[in-house]
Amino acid sequence: MTDSPLPSPEPDNGPPVSRDEFDALFDTLRTWGRWTPADRGAWNRVTAEHVQRATALVRTGTVVPMALPWNTVPGPDNGKPALHYMSELGEIGAEEPTCHKDFIAVDYHGKGVSHLDALSHIAYQGQLYDGRTAAEVVDARGARFGAVSSLGPLVTKGVLIDMPAVLGTDWLEPGKAVHADDVLAAEKALGVTIGDGDAVLLRSGHFRRRRELGAWNPDDASAGFHVNVMPLLAERGIALLGGDGDSDVRPSPVAGVSSPVHALAITAMGVPLLDNLDLEALSAACAEAGRYEFMMTVAPLNVPGGTGSPVNPVAVL
Repeated sequence: MTDSPLPSPEPDNGPPVSRDEFDALFDTLRTWGRWTPADRGAWNRVTAEHVQRATALVRTGTVVPMALPWNTVPGPDNGKPALHYMSELGEIGAEEPTCHKDFIAVDYHGKGVSHLDALSHIAYQGQLYDGRTAAEVVDARGARFGAVSSLGPLVTKGVLIDMPAVLGTDWLEPGKAVHADDVLAAEKALGVTIGDGDAVLLRSGHFRRRRELGAWNPDDASAGFHVNVMPLLAERGIALLGGDGDSDVRPSPVAGVSSPVHALAITAMGVPLLDNLDLEALSAACAEAGRYEFMMTVAPLNVPGGTGSPVNPVAVL
């Protein structure tokens, strides 16, 4: 274990993937034209039956939120801090009851805020999910296709792929790639099976490392999925992907593509992403319960035209 918050200068993010290989994989994984409404993408997989199966996973009633605290402190992983200030204080009121009001605002697509990426967030080669031309449906007023307001809430089975628990480590070092074989081994070790309509969460131990060693810039190095995981997740028919990073291993193993898992999940497969979740409490709760599957709820803000939303996903065991 390193005594420095800085990531290793030699990330274990391979094997490298050529642009031609990536483009072929993108074409293979596309689900364009499969669902109506198209801008809900893979959330269309989740039916009332999926919800009922998810509720059957509630046994102890343990509720675990996954959002980071509202982060107003600048740092190497929070270049655009959220805003929070008081807009009205009770002592100025002349009548009872007095009132306190506050203001919040955030540029949430970054590393400091737990958030959901909607299908309008990522374009590849100028196209959004379902082959929509990004320049035609996203402008200064927002998105007219793939907005977060089209998604609504999600209730489904969640699966935690807790790689440090599997490997017996505190965390994965930044720059460490998680491969398809790692996910298969984790399923066996944790006693779970990723299935149709599931929400899959990857714990790398990011926030345990941050708390113990300090902050670093995850854009430079973070643990996450290698692109070779995506065919497995596509075969299983997942509805949502997320983790304590932003799902992508960084640096990217694909030359010229900075966020290949984002492009494959959102733009090719129609799978929204959850970024920057604090999964430490969930890891402990799953270990105590002896199971790594649970009912999961995600309720993004209803922002017409929004490319995503700050969010506080909740697991119920």
